[in-house]
Amino acid sequence: MNLNCSLWQDNSMSVKLFAFTKFSEVTEQCFLLFTVILLMFLTSLTGNALIALAIWTNQVLHTPMYFFLANLSLLEIGYTCSVIPKMLQSLVSEARGISRKGCATQMFFFSLFGISECCLLAAMAFDRYMAICSPLHYATRMSRGVCGQLAMVSWGMGCMVSLGQTNYIFSLDFCGPCEIDHFFCDLPPILALACGDTSRNEAAVFAVATLCISSPFLLIIASYSRILAAVLIVPSPEGCRKALSTCSSHLLVVTLFYGSASIAYLRPKASHLPGTDKLLALFYTVVTSMLNPIIYSLRNKEVKAALWRTMGGKKVLTHG
Repeated sequence: MNLNCSLWQDNSMSVKLFAFTKFSEVTEQCFLLFTVILLMFLTSLTGNALIALAIWTNQVLHTPMYFFLANLSLLEIGYTCSVIPKMLQSLVSEARGISRKGCATQMFFFSLFGISECCLLAAMAFDRYMAICSPLHYATRMSRGVCGQLAMVSWGMGCMVSLGQTNYIFSLDFCGPCEIDHFFCDLPPILALACGDTSRNEAAVFAVATLCISSPFLLIIASYSRILAAVLIVPSPEGCRKALSTCSSHLLVVTLFYGSASIAYLRPKASHLPGTDKLLALFYTVVTSMLNPIIYSLRNKEVKAALWRTMGGKKVLTHG
């Protein structure tokens, strides 16, 4: 479909309506991708919702580690819901347009949940550090108030950064073309449509991405360095294994999330290819969100037991 940009511009000649490029001219390929993404989306929603519900309804899981896990599940739900429905519509419908305001809204919520997840993963690493390296003071230093503050800081950072970044990008003029060569309103493909020289804007976005991705990641590295140092001096192999087992799921989630995010946003601009960017987008928006509840449920006996009780409708387990 050839888009007539002149019909999508106001008197200031700035594009007010965009459209996502068609994935393929072969209808069967679009429907196949639609089916795969829909199944993964539903799996992600179901898994994350069940984990959040299980933690909420089982008193035994009302601990800092599971409080952060419930927040992570809520972030994953918001993360996928901000982009996947429109992505699915664009795959099988000719109505692939999105308004400038709609695009800005999608970018805001996608960035909000993504940046908040970066910060929350750092908070989860700090929780594991306190549990393993300072167990005697863990209950007081990781109280409900402290956990609530860490979660609020994570969500607040995501909100402030995404609001500023979205406002910064959509204050630019977009002269065309109108087509976004992507599945959703992500930062690089939108900047590519802006008028004139956007090198400064790209540098600013890159700096923010580096700060928001790298800073929490460095905190995670620091926390696990201290954890590893503490575990190595544990005389009992069983004690060492038990301590590391509480971190394994979180480490796997961090690897998946940060690996895909770093490749997507921190690699040089010259290496950005539309096809590769789309595949990466599918991975960090759908695949990682689907895998997270599977990772935590399969590797954690308490979560598996809570999920079983929640789905079975049995009486929830409480302390005592």
